Amino acid sequence: MADRYFLETPIAGEHATLQGSQAHHLLHVMRVKVGDAVMLFDGSGAELTARVQSMGRNSLELAVLARKVVDRELAVAITIGVALPKGDRQKWLVEKLTELGAARLVPLETHRGVAQPLSSAIDRLHRTVIEASKQCRRNRLMKIAAPQTLEQFVTDVESPSARLIAHPGGEAMLASFDRLRRDYANGDVHSIAIAIGPEGGFADEELAAAAAAGWTSIDLGARILRVETAAVAWASIAGLLTARSHQLKDHFNLSDDVIRQ
Repeated sequence: MADRYFLETPIAGEHATLQGSQAHHLLHVMRVKVGDAVMLFDGSGAELTARVQSMGRNSLELAVLARKVVDRELAVAITIGVALPKGDRQKWLVEKLTELGAARLVPLETHRGVAQPLSSAIDRLHRTVIEASKQCRRNRLMKIAAPQTLEQFVTDVESPSARLIAHPGGEAMLASFDRLRRDYANGDVHSIAIAIGPEGGFADEELAAAAAAGWTSIDLGARILRVETAAVAWASIAGLLTARSHQLKDHFNLSDDVIRQ
């Protein structure tokens, strides 16, 4: 049961109906038969083992055999606000952020943005989240929020413990990571919000709005990164922040005091 199939409707009882593209793949690609077992997830955090009971032209009826909550989320919720790049780079960005464990992506409407986050594009990106979640075995979907301006994002984001905006000349990347690591080890960081601008960077008034809202400017290094590279780099850093501490503690049986050093 390497393949997993997603249901938009939460599975509450002992039966489930699979329709749409997910059913099509099982019926016409995998050639599933009555009695075969499949793995389902519905975004609630659980994995469900089910057995095919009957098949229609474009749907399957399944009996739920077992339900198990499997948490593969990061210990710190990461929100990425990003000015979307053009074309297929959007799909790659969403796919990688899903794999890295980001909790929420907010498309930003910026002064120098090159791609408008239209509703049709958001729908396509939601489908990318589902496919990436199937592959990386996440049981909760990364949320794609409604587009916001940078000024809205820096004031409306849900009370993160750390708020970072990427801009050349800000705090050095390693210094930011070291500070976040210490804060996390001390229990002071529970969520992180990161703002990534378009290829031309944030406008002065956007940076001023972020500074007024208490955001820390961070520098990603001497090289200018593409939008999607910058977003994935910081999602990786933020994920490493929690994974590093947990892995050290669990693997070597270290105390919290040692981890904080």
